[in-house]
Amino acid sequence: MEITDIRIKKVSNDSKMKAVASVTFDNSFAVHDVKVIEGPDKLFVAMPSRRTPDGEYRDIAHPINSDMRGILESKVLAAYDAIEEESDFSADAE
Repeated sequence: MEITDIRIKKVSNDSKMKAVASVTFDNSFAVHDVKVIEGPDKLFVAMPSRRTPDGEYRDIAHPINSDMRGILESKVLAAYDAIEEESDFSADAE
């Protein structure tokens, strides 16, 4: 399975959630609401989730193994870094 597209939408810098991504696999399956979160030491990726009746959150789509999770996280964070660099570059140009 190959990640064929990642679209990042930045959100307010006032929260720990920095962006929301949509990830397309094999040009045929998309997962929306993948979140880029600022953790205590680094950014990480949180999968889309839903709140259960008992108040807990459960992922509704997620990688099955750690290899795929690592690939997904590295590609989403690279896409986020790319748009961060673009916004830094455009701010410097003004």
